[in-house]
This record gives sequence, C-alpha cells and structure tokens, in this order.
Amino acid sequence: MPKLIRLYITQVAWGFVISAMFVGVLLALNVANLRSLITGSDIGVVAILMIWFMNGIVFAGVQFAYAIMSMAEKPKGPRRGTPVAVSLKPATIRIEKT
Repeated sequence: MPKLIRLYITQVAWGFVISAMFVGVLLALNVANLRSLITGSDIGVVAILMIWFMNGIVFAGVQFAYAIMSMAEKPKGPRRGTPVAVSLKPATIRIEKT
C-alpha cells in the first residue's frame, strides 16, 4: 500500500477516535442538556451515531491536513531578515500658491 494512502487511513481513523472522545465529553458534561435529550428520545442511538459521524468527518479532515502540513521542510537559516536602520525624517511637501 502506498505511504500516502496508509497515512490517509491512519489519520482518518485517528480523527474518528478523537470524535468519539469529543462526543463522550459532550455527553458526560451534558452540554446544552444534550445527554437528557438523547436519553429521553427513542432514537437516541441514531442521534449519537450522527453526532459522532459528522464530527468524525470534520476531525478526520483536520487531522489529515495537520499531518500533511507538518511534513513540510523546516526553513533553514535565520527566520527573520537582518534589521535595517530606519531613518525617520519628515517628508517635505511643496504647496504651490495659486
């Protein structure tokens, strides 16, 4: 399997794991009375699965993007340019009288 495909699959899996933890924290802290709404509904399992899946898509995309962007080469040498001596002189403006 190519390395990029393997990287994509592992990062997407991590994104869904992070989503599961996020949904668990949402339910544990009862954010916006979500736990009570889900446990009081007859289709609460579907609601949990939908929240997990939709957040999983977002977290998987972010996780993969972070993994790809962190593969960039680090810049070599100084990160900033050398300071330039700045002379702050007022600009002269000519005003013609008419």
